[in-house]
Amino acid sequence: MSLRIAFDLDGVLADMEAEVVRQTEILFGEAMTRVLQERARRDRDAADSAGTEPALPAAGPAATTAAIEPASKKRDADDAPSLVRMRMTVRQERRLWRHVQSIDGFWESLQEIEPGTVARLAALAAERRWELIFLTKRPETAGATAQVRTQRWLQAHGFPLPSVFVMQGSRGRVAESLGLDFVVDDRPENCLDVIVDSKARAMLVWREDEKDLPVSVRRLGLGVVKSVDECLGILAKVDDASRARPGLVDRMIRRLGFREPGGV
Repeated sequence: MSLRIAFDLDGVLADMEAEVVRQTEILFGEAMTRVLQERARRDRDAADSAGTEPALPAAGPAATTAAIEPASKKRDADDAPSLVRMRMTVRQERRLWRHVQSIDGFWESLQEIEPGTVARLAALAAERRWELIFLTKRPETAGATAQVRTQRWLQAHGFPLPSVFVMQGSRGRVAESLGLDFVVDDRPENCLDVIVDSKARAMLVWREDEKDLPVSVRRLGLGVVKSVDECLGILAKVDDASRARPGLVDRMIRRLGFREPGGV
């Protein structure tokens, strides 16, 4: 049976952060980004000194930190992405996202985080008959819809006829309704949604230093990878096991450290 897989976009495939930082400098000046980065560094140092975990980055223009909890419990304003390494005030972040939303073609301007990954994903999906969907909470910008902009971006980077769902709420509920096997995301709280609200396995793409991985994440039973390239290698191994002998799949997944579906 073909694997059914969902991929998040920003932070997994698309480098939204670099472009948002650039837009921050356009809007506030380069000095602003230096101030924000220094503020974030002090937050991390203070958390290290206190022996606690630094706050997770925000998930939208109306918040500056986010706890690991199902997205369905968060405010609607948390549905748009935000800067990862900066701590902006609510007013600054709202102003930034109003600016971003005024840019016609913003989502098509992003670069790939790992160049060539989208094309490789397309080739693997075609070769192995995987069923893929791309999930995003991108806010609308000027011009065409976020869905159309995202489809154009994926096509431009080598993925023909992509299925894109611009969603609200819990990724886990989407995963359950679509009968997904895996969801690949870069945010721990989204991965928690998946393992709480569905039978899918969640794979967290964590490019930061492993020591910065929240302790709570290690207890969630997530598959953690350093890159999408590593993720695709694991998915290929799982697919190979399912083709060789279906009973091998669960044992392989357990060896990779995934928690059983539907549990926390």
